[in-house]
Amino acid sequence: MCALFSFKRKTPNIVESPPPPVVGQGAGMRVPEYLTKPYFIVASVEMGNTTTKCILTGTNLETGRTYIINKTVSMSRDVRPPRPGEEVFGETLVGTPISRESVTELVRDTLLQCHKEAKLSVKEDLDFVVRSTGVVAAMDKPEQVGDFVIALANGCLEAGVPPKKMTPPMSKENLPPKLREFSFADKLTFCGTVAGVSPPIGSSGVEMVANEMEGELAMAGIKEGAKWTPVDFRNPCVSIDFGTTLDGRITSDVSPDDPYPFAKTIGNFCGLAGAIPDAIIRGTGKVKEGTGTALDLFGDKSIKSSLSLKKTKTVSEYEERIHDLIDIRIVPPDRTRFGKVPVCADLAMESGIAMIGCDCGKDFSGEEDLKALGAEIYKKHGIGLMTQVIDHVCAGMALRLIDVANEKGLILPNTSIGFTGRAAISGFKPTYIMNGIEDRGFFEDPFKHVIFVDDGLARGAALMGRCMCSLGKPKDPIGGVRGGPCIMSRRMKIGK
Repeated sequence: MCALFSFKRKTPNIVESPPPPVVGQGAGMRVPEYLTKPYFIVASVEMGNTTTKCILTGTNLETGRTYIINKTVSMSRDVRPPRPGEEVFGETLVGTPISRESVTELVRDTLLQCHKEAKLSVKEDLDFVVRSTGVVAAMDKPEQVGDFVIALANGCLEAGVPPKKMTPPMSKENLPPKLREFSFADKLTFCGTVAGVSPPIGSSGVEMVANEMEGELAMAGIKEGAKWTPVDFRNPCVSIDFGTTLDGRITSDVSPDDPYPFAKTIGNFCGLAGAIPDAIIRGTGKVKEGTGTALDLFGDKSIKSSLSLKKTKTVSEYEERIHDLIDIRIVPPDRTRFGKVPVCADLAMESGIAMIGCDCGKDFSGEEDLKALGAEIYKKHGIGLMTQVIDHVCAGMALRLIDVANEKGLILPNTSIGFTGRAAISGFKPTYIMNGIEDRGFFEDPFKHVIFVDDGLARGAALMGRCMCSLGKPKDPIGGVRGGPCIMSRRMKIGK
């Protein structure tokens, strides 16, 4: 086991999803606050390589705080096989084949189950739905993700979600009466920016990375999660989502009085993340061959520690051997995939956007090497040391990504850095990442700049829904720059 130093340190800012408050209604009765107060209820429907989720969030429109109402999670590997006559239009990272019909059914059933568990109605209580996917490994081009999103939308429709709850309202009058009091849709125009960030679109209008929407949601979700911490997580930002695949964004700094107050996306993350520890774990034989994940063995909960953890020589040696297999760098312009994720690296370079990728070999060709190392670690040292190695490997991946961004001049003194996803926020990974950022000396007090947020995509979906419906909170803004004012007045001028 790892030894502990005797002195305490600050604990990382880790945001975990709180349940919604309950209120009393006399005679000892207590009901969830979202049944009695104005709440904006959003369903985030995500089909990833490892899990398929429907997460219901509720935002108290009086306070701007977002809570997790219910979460229904299934394993994507359990999606039903395509039936005869159905076209297989994709597969997960571990090779599970999927058809449009099978995705539609899985999304429908997950959405209905989530609402049933929460005792809510899809038609009456739900205000908005946001769909996203990280299943991009079998696609040839980034724009093919559109077909997958259509399958997700069909699942929502079959569950009874009205189409108007998946698109921005045409006017304030199109919103439900309970939302109109809190909407600024009569003063603002939704122009595609979410949480004060303009999306990265190349000169051809094509998205540069297949899981672009996940990167957008992760950034928005981390910004929302920061509202539960003392960190002012506004532009310039670095957001990194360590799910099975990697996504995220880097945003530019903006002058506090710039008439165009939106940050630009100046960096993207793509490639592999949790897939790397998953491959190591599959070498142990303790999870399903081919489809088992680190999630099966360790879960996704973080461990908060105020102690500095010392790394043993054995852990360091294995970490180094694994990192020798991991390729983290600016994606070369001739690559159309990196870590199996379709990219337009040439467009990114032409547009001046740093596309930072993570791979193992070329397009995961090093997967078998990872499994072999996992088998060796488990056979010689057991699961305890395996846990330490994986936490250090994932933290090292996160720090290498940050180092590449810093080498490109994208880490500024006022930058905020946020992480979400199981391969960055579980176990002791947040502590190790914070130790590494402290050692690098980017900030005078890194604990005022760095946060770790669970359920980043669901939080991002809630915030995206609010942006589309112009449900802002001017006294506690999410858009704008770190330390700067609300940008609503400038947005109103742009709208005119």
